[in-house]
Amino acid sequence: MGLAAQAGLLKGYQVDAERERLLASALGRLSLLNSRRWINFMQKILPQILLGKGSSLNSLTAVERTMLTMLHYTLWGKGGSDLGNRFASIEEAIYWVINDPRLYKELMDLLDLQFCNINFVDKPLVGFEDEFPLDLYCAYTFDQILVALGKHTEQKRSSFREGVLYLAEKKLDVFFVTLNKSEKDYSPSTMYQDYSINEELFHWQSQSRTTEESLTGQRYINQVTNGGNVLFFVREYKKEGAFASPFTCLGFADFQSHYGSAPISIVWKMKEPLPGFVMKKTVKV
Repeated sequence: MGLAAQAGLLKGYQVDAERERLLASALGRLSLLNSRRWINFMQKILPQILLGKGSSLNSLTAVERTMLTMLHYTLWGKGGSDLGNRFASIEEAIYWVINDPRLYKELMDLLDLQFCNINFVDKPLVGFEDEFPLDLYCAYTFDQILVALGKHTEQKRSSFREGVLYLAEKKLDVFFVTLNKSEKDYSPSTMYQDYSINEELFHWQSQSRTTEESLTGQRYINQVTNGGNVLFFVREYKKEGAFASPFTCLGFADFQSHYGSAPISIVWKMKEPLPGFVMKKTVKV
């Protein structure tokens, strides 16, 4: 849009450089989006935000509020206080970005296109469907997942950048797996052997410092006995073009077996079999 204006193809159209920059980055991330639930929510809520000029949305459920925060981070990459309290609410911050008719139309057209291009059947995360706006086999950026899990809040972006996350209050371990690692992006100690063995079994290695005897190692090994939950997110590569690759939600898994220590190699049994299009990415040839 900005290039067209600069070229004189859009007479009288003035582009706000910051707004265009933010939305251009957001459109790139949203071009990887394939969650029906989240797309439907954005298609419903964005016209309301535009019409209400960013006034607070008081009727949203907790999950809808989380999805709104996911959108805010997709646009801004920061929480409200991280922006210096520039806006009174995240609704106001979102409104500021979309308050341009041409850019807004571009955003809505992209959401329509992404919804039409979805070619698989997603499923809710059983037991957490009313808590986390995440669905099986859908792709999300790292920040979007951290918002969904409550690690990033409306006001504050967490500093978490690890490949494993433990939410003690939910007895939930979350694993972020990059399957194809390049030596320039990962140190030798983090070149873990992670891959699907078949539709149900996934081979995963813990962090290199995790031993069998450690509290973390024991939590993994005794996950089923102790009633813990393990949630997998997987991507093929660290980057996809100019953007960080999103993670595909593989769902929950249960401990099956293990060997070794520091790192521990664990075979997890997926609670939902991996579909073919996921297997193509995760199987080790």
